[in-house]
Amino acid sequence: MTAILEPAAQASAAPYATHDVTNQPPPPAPYDASEDAALLEGLRREGAGWAEDGIRRLGLRAGSIEAQEWGELANRHEPELRTHDRYGHRVDEVDFHPSWHELMRVAVAEGLAGAPWADDRPGAHVARTAGGLVWGHTEAGHGCPTSMTYAAVPALRRQPELAKVYEPLLTSREYDPGLRVPAEKRGLLAGMGMTEKQGGSDVRSNTTTAAPTAEPGVYTLRGHKWFTSAPMCDLFLVLAQAPGGLSCFLVPRILPDGTRNTFRIQRLKDKLGNRSNASSEPEFDGTVAWLVGPEGQGVKTIIEMVNCTRLDCVMASATLMRKTLVEAGHHVRHRSAFGARLIDQPLMRNVLADLALESEAATTLTLRLAGAADRAVRGDEGERAFRRIATAVGKYWVTKRGPAFTAEALECLGGNGYVEESGMPRHYREAPLLSIWEGSGNVNALDVLRALGREPGAADALFGELALARGADARLDAAVTRLKGLLATASPSGARRLVELMALTLQASLLVRHAPPAVADAFCATRLGGDWGHAFGTLPDGADLDAIVGRGLPGGV
Repeated sequence: MTAILEPAAQASAAPYATHDVTNQPPPPAPYDASEDAALLEGLRREGAGWAEDGIRRLGLRAGSIEAQEWGELANRHEPELRTHDRYGHRVDEVDFHPSWHELMRVAVAEGLAGAPWADDRPGAHVARTAGGLVWGHTEAGHGCPTSMTYAAVPALRRQPELAKVYEPLLTSREYDPGLRVPAEKRGLLAGMGMTEKQGGSDVRSNTTTAAPTAEPGVYTLRGHKWFTSAPMCDLFLVLAQAPGGLSCFLVPRILPDGTRNTFRIQRLKDKLGNRSNASSEPEFDGTVAWLVGPEGQGVKTIIEMVNCTRLDCVMASATLMRKTLVEAGHHVRHRSAFGARLIDQPLMRNVLADLALESEAATTLTLRLAGAADRAVRGDEGERAFRRIATAVGKYWVTKRGPAFTAEALECLGGNGYVEESGMPRHYREAPLLSIWEGSGNVNALDVLRALGREPGAADALFGELALARGADARLDAAVTRLKGLLATASPSGARRLVELMALTLQASLLVRHAPPAVADAFCATRLGGDWGHAFGTLPDGADLDAIVGRGLPGGV
């Protein structure tokens, strides 16, 4: 009997030979999310070189095992709505996983919310954008409340007495969650409520009403908003129809006397992506609100907030490109097929180089827009005009490129990238959002036409920027000439084509001036010269793939 059992016993003690793991990459974390030449060069060029040490430190933290796990957990354990307490009282609270709060705590402490408005150093807004480009490697959803908080400050300044109370707390670097009297907290977060079910981006069709009270500047709101993200923020800027027309209002969740304002959260949206972030439908019914700016000028008051959040959409899309490129590069550097590492396969290297070009162009444009925003805040009228048109152009194009880019980066991992554990499906679901929020593609393209028609300095500012690269590349010069021709016959139906060429010439001009020749030449040859296919990985044979990939991937080739 013993002789019969012995082989079985030996087999049970043997290792699982069929479970040997070979030809799989190691975990990508820890890594340095700031190891990006285009980002660091742009940071210095746009006037925030003083922030480089902090950005590098934040990049190491973003790529740490701990921070990457926070991002995964915040999405796995989604926010939960509690409309009532156990006794039946309305509470309208949203509960988040602790990882969400860890992400928020770091983001606010690192100045990614309202802090730049309290920082007099030139480049403060550029430094914030660069911080978002690296900290965004963790998780995208928590960027929504930090973005809205940043954007709320200039709009709130339209009502100085309100700004005096709330701005010091909106610019704080302390994350202080929980619903309490705003003035008694160490730091505040702000959201906004614009869209309604019948109108979406057409906010002038809003039906939420604002009735004046006996107290000057104080109103009561009644209505239902369709898409209000981050409902646990402390304050909201809301559009509603006052007697004098569509107006902007400040709505606190908790009133100064400590009572809860009426802010009934009807439900949380079940979204394609951005799942860690709660997006809600709040209902106002006798909700107390304070007027921000004059009656009837709600859009004019809140447009500065929209300009800021549009820049953050460009930033988030560029961040997503960079994050997925890093993931793809890590995989192909460690995975082999057909007798060679994937990164050494010529066609895969073409794909990576093409993705690296797109990523660098997006990052470079993002930082140029941030530089314009920073200088506009400091009174530069030329930069203000450039920012007005270029932000809408960048928002249209960079966010449009995101989904195709992310899909191609996912494909670099093959079937591994289609599995949730890789994180790539989460990034893929996130990508379309950035083209939709703060105005879809059509809204932004038409906004460019509106800027061209109503603000004479906008076109001059754009072509003045393009002229800085005149004569450096014949393909770019020819594209600028085509752009002037399209501009002369611009029409609403052709707005997308016009804005696309604006974006490509703007990106090309920046790369020609600031990127290595291999990068600028390949971008101009493909995006402007037509020597390109219809998918990533179709760079011409003459492109210097080694130089492009070596610059674009952390650690080089």
